[in-house]
Amino acid sequence: MAPATPALIERSRLAELNSLRDGPALRRLLAHLGLIAAGGVLWGQQALPLALRLAALVACGLGLATCFAGLHECSHRTAFRSKRVNDAAAWLLGLLSFYNATAYRRYHQWHHRYTHQPGLDPELDDPVPTSLPAYLLELSGWTWWTGKLQGYAQLLWGDLSAVPYLNAQVIPQVRRSVWLQMGVYLALAALSVIGGSGFLLWFWLLPLAVGQPFLRFVLLAEHSGCSFSADGTANTRTTLTNPLVRWLMWNMPFHAEHHLHASLPFHALPAAHQLIAPHLEHLDRGYLSVHRRLLANLPALALPAGGAAA
Repeated sequence: MAPATPALIERSRLAELNSLRDGPALRRLLAHLGLIAAGGVLWGQQALPLALRLAALVACGLGLATCFAGLHECSHRTAFRSKRVNDAAAWLLGLLSFYNATAYRRYHQWHHRYTHQPGLDPELDDPVPTSLPAYLLELSGWTWWTGKLQGYAQLLWGDLSAVPYLNAQVIPQVRRSVWLQMGVYLALAALSVIGGSGFLLWFWLLPLAVGQPFLRFVLLAEHSGCSFSADGTANTRTTLTNPLVRWLMWNMPFHAEHHLHASLPFHALPAAHQLIAPHLEHLDRGYLSVHRRLLANLPALALPAGGAAA
């Protein structure tokens, strides 16, 4: 997953920043899970004022949706020192955010190898919104939910031989992982119905749906409107934002820095930003600013002619 552009950080400094530590990820993981649990518990307290319960629902939903950010970090195996701990944390976070970590890691490796290059980057297989209705539909999370259902159906039963990031050796492993994940969901669904609590719906699916628009809003800014090239300083955007968003997203707003040096753990990205920022073509202050510009140029987000096919 090496960047296409030359390294922008001096080698000895990069070695320091690449140092893996368990503490930052463990604290972030526990706090993130704590946010979900606390929000869920308060949301379930019928005696509390409705406004407080709704705020708790939003907090729980934001926590669930942004588990994707922790999944992303652990999929790079840079959050913890141990490969096994990274993979276990990634699987748990993927379970909570409706991603399969085993498949996602391969998919994401391909995304880093061919970042924002039409016909090669699998992220570009998803339609890019080029009109206001498509943009609003994307932010609602609807296209994500439908895409997830189709994606899981393909992983479970479809022909995966033509998927470039899955080879014959890993396909059985991916399918076992997806079946295990589906088994957990089905068990939760059964317990929810038998116990009459509706837990799966009210404390997972509903909060996750509430949190998805925030995640879509952040992720849409990462590459949209950037160069369709292999230049890591031009094909990815870093967005300067507030500490809460950076915390929820495990520092993923420093996205160009991450793509240029994917070996960096999430807690090293702010320091890397200080060194890389002057070289970035897309460095924006705030997601509202990014989206205002995207809205003003929605047709320009379309793939180049003929770019959708490999």
